[in-house]
Amino acid sequence: MYVRQFMTSQVFTVAPDESIADTLVLMREKKIDRLPVMEKGKLVGFVTDGDLREVSPSPATTLSVFELNYLIAKTPIREVAIKKVVTCHPDTRIEDAALLMREHKIGGLPVIEEGKLVGIITGYDILDAFLDIMGSRSPGERVVIEAKDKIGVLLDIATTIKQFEVDVTSFAFYHQKDSRIQFLVHLQGEQVNDAKVSLEEKGYLIKN
Repeated sequence: MYVRQFMTSQVFTVAPDESIADTLVLMREKKIDRLPVMEKGKLVGFVTDGDLREVSPSPATTLSVFELNYLIAKTPIREVAIKKVVTCHPDTRIEDAALLMREHKIGGLPVIEEGKLVGIITGYDILDAFLDIMGSRSPGERVVIEAKDKIGVLLDIATTIKQFEVDVTSFAFYHQKDSRIQFLVHLQGEQVNDAKVSLEEKGYLIKN
């Protein structure tokens, strides 16, 4: 799974000379919380609503309402935007994009291909990928099959399920610390219960 499968291709951007006020308005109108900063077709920064809130005067300020509005209206984004932007490529693996966000403690990455901005991927997109991997939107019954982590266990489970003409609509697995492994599958077919019983008879622990 790659970034290009989950990124948003229609990216709203802001110019460095745009004001904080105008940028906030754009974010509210488009219901987004981060914007690449572009100048002459080149990515020169990145700004989030959190960045803007940090630099906006607080209610406790001694400035007048007029001074507040003037400050927000006149301060250009170039003064508050992140200059060293962490980016990724459309063919970056989705897990590597997630690691970049985690390591840099950021919620989104501009996607660059051949020097051009082609998309943006956010934590919400990574969550969508996770949900797809876990089969949360897949048809069928959710079943957790727990077994001893050993060679051949996956083949045995697949062969057992196949005997009952049950379709596996999603599949994921997790290695536990006690030399056991959990398979999360979604099963669809008339004989799902029969397949589960057969797996239990072979010693597999079945959970829903």
